[in-house]
Order: sequence, then structure tokens, then C-alpha cells
Amino acid sequence: MNFEYFLAKRLIKGEAHKISISAPIIKIAIAAIALGVVMMLVTISTGIGLKYKIREKVAAFNGHIQISSYDNNASDVSVMPVSIHQDFYPEFKYVDGVDHVQAVASKAGIIRTETTFEGIIAKGVGSDYNWSAFEEYLVEGRLPDYANDLNEEVLMSELMANRLNLKTGDNFYAFFLKDGDISKLPNQRKFKITGLYDSGFEEFDGLYLFTDIRHIQRMNKWEDDQVGNFEVFLNEFDDIDEKSKEIYGKTLSTLDTQTIVNKYYKIFEWISLFDFNIILIIGIVIIVAGFNMITALLVLILERTQMIGILKALGSANWSIRKVFLYNASYLIGIGLFWGNVIGLGAIFLQDKFQLLKFPNPKEYYIDYVPVHIDFFTVLMLNIGVLVLCIIMLLVPSYIITKITPVKAIKFE
Repeated sequence: MNFEYFLAKRLIKGEAHKISISAPIIKIAIAAIALGVVMMLVTISTGIGLKYKIREKVAAFNGHIQISSYDNNASDVSVMPVSIHQDFYPEFKYVDGVDHVQAVASKAGIIRTETTFEGIIAKGVGSDYNWSAFEEYLVEGRLPDYANDLNEEVLMSELMANRLNLKTGDNFYAFFLKDGDISKLPNQRKFKITGLYDSGFEEFDGLYLFTDIRHIQRMNKWEDDQVGNFEVFLNEFDDIDEKSKEIYGKTLSTLDTQTIVNKYYKIFEWISLFDFNIILIIGIVIIVAGFNMITALLVLILERTQMIGILKALGSANWSIRKVFLYNASYLIGIGLFWGNVIGLGAIFLQDKFQLLKFPNPKEYYIDYVPVHIDFFTVLMLNIGVLVLCIIMLLVPSYIITKITPVKAIKFE
């Protein structure tokens, strides 16, 4: 084993024979490995980052799981009220992995100004509402405060405000149907914009207005302990299907549960394609990098045919000689992995810190910049996978060594 490592070291340093032919090819192989690692890291980080970001935005408006009355029929508007006196509210003690539960209610309406009007869904929230996501989306003003008495403060999207020619601090009137009957005079409410948000999700930004839940309760003639539905946030999104079934089994038979994956099926079906794209790109890159290493190994073998012949004449086994070249190739792959990780992780860090790369059309991706996300385990498994797969691919070309005879090899020039 020490003899094999010694020979491998001499091969690497080019001391066994001159390396005039193999040197540029080896550099190209190392560069291919490094470039491939950079591409894989960027592909994984951007694909996962975009998927996570879109999931976060959908969850910010809906929670991960919604609990409501069956009579609501999965509507965005609260039809039948639900009592807040539930075993799972305000804390879901009977299901692990639940981070937060909040009570909300929604009502469709129209905002009318002197020049235009917009259809909206007023989402009523209370003091238990988790504003953490909207702190990131807030572009102007402040978040409303519903901890004390009923007030007129609302959070409006920047998109909606621009359509209505409104700004932070402006007052406006919104109109809501009474009992869903168009023959009755609508409920009129005066609101004041305290803040503007921009999530980049036009489907939600152009529709949702956040207000005090007590306005919805009064217009619907509900009691103070009645709400439209509950939004459940989980610690781990990947557990959403399992937790949904578990939550359904822990709630009353009159209540239904729905995940955002089912509610926004098309969106999640689209982002599930990211995984396929990531796997496809990684596969192509590994194949290209592997073939570059195969070429480099073949050149090394041909260039050192005489040395192989001498080693065989001295009694070295075929597998021992093959291992010398595989050790050498592994070292070269390691150099490529090192520089690929340095460059790739550096680029990911810069993008995460400064958001240098922007989408040309943010509406298509629901975000204006390219999000990135990577973790240590993913990087470790990627490096191990590349190293192992490349070495496996090199086993076949190294078999050529067994076909080299000592007499012909020593005469080879």
C-alpha cells in the first residue's frame, strides 16, 4: 500500500516521467470537475431556494394547514363560523410539530375611490396573528396593531394601492354585501392604510387586504368567539401530509382540514418540477466530468506504458498498478472538488448576501431576485457522490492496464 501511494505521489508530481502531453489534459479535467461542482451547487441552491421561497409566500397568506367548517366548501370567503373554543386553540398540544395556530376570517368586498374601484378579500386577523413573514414584505409604513380596541388600521399591498391611487396614511371606504344579498344596502367601512406590503405574489397581492377580524365578525353578525377558520403553521413543511391526517383525526367531525398543497395544487405541481430539473442537470454534469477524467486517465496510462511494463516485470499485480492510477485520479478529482466548492459556495454566499442576480420577469417566479438555499449535508453528499461516481467510471478505462504486456510495454515509445 505504501509503495502504491509512493508511485501515485510521483505520478502527481510528474517525476516518474515527463508530463508534457498529459499536463494540459489533466488541467482541463480538473477544470471540468470544478466547473461541474459549481454548476451543481448553483443548480441545487437556486432550485431549492426558489421552491422554499414560493412555499413560504403561499404559507404566509394561508398557513400550512387550514381548519374550517365543512360548509365553507374550501371557499376563500368565510361562510359558516367556527367557535374558538377548541382543544387545539390557541396551542395544538396533541400533535407534535405544530408551531403556531391563528384564527382568521375573510369577506369579499369592493374598495371604491373617486376614480376607480377594486374587488378585494378582506382578511380579518387578531392579536394572535403571526406577522413575521410580512415584516420581510413590508415596503412602507408599519404593520397594523389589533391588540387593543377595534380600529380602522389595514395593511394593503403596494400593487393594490397603486391601482387605487392610494398611499400610506390615506383613508378609504370599502363595501361588503349583507348576508350575501345584493338587494340589501352593503356594509360600509372606513379604513386607514398604515402599511404597504409587496410579496411579489400578484395572485395574493392583488386580492388580500388585512384588517381587524372584529370588523368581519360584526358584519357577519357573529359572536366574539366565532371565526372563519384556523391557520396552522408547521415546523417542517415536508411533514405536511402526515400532520394534516393527524390533525384531522384530532379535531371535531364537523371540521375539515386542507393543506396548501391541495388548495394551490397547480403552484406546487409546478415547483415539484424543480427537483426533476436538478437531478437532470446533476446527471449530465457528472457524466461530462466523468468522461473528462476518463480521457485524462487514458492519457496518463498511455504516457506511462513503459513504467507499467517495468512494474509488471518486477512482479506487480494488475490491480496494484490500477490502484496507482486510481489514487492519482482521485487526487485530481479532489483538487477539482476543492476549487469547485470554493467558487460555488462563494457565489452562493454573495447571492444570498447581496442578491446580485435578478429575474428579468419577476411575475413568472413570484420573486424579483434569485433565491438560494444550501446546507452542509447536501454539500457533503454532493461531493461524496461526485467522487464515488467518477472513480467508478474510471474502473473501466483502468482495465486497459491488464492488457499491457511487459515486453511490448518496455519497448513502447
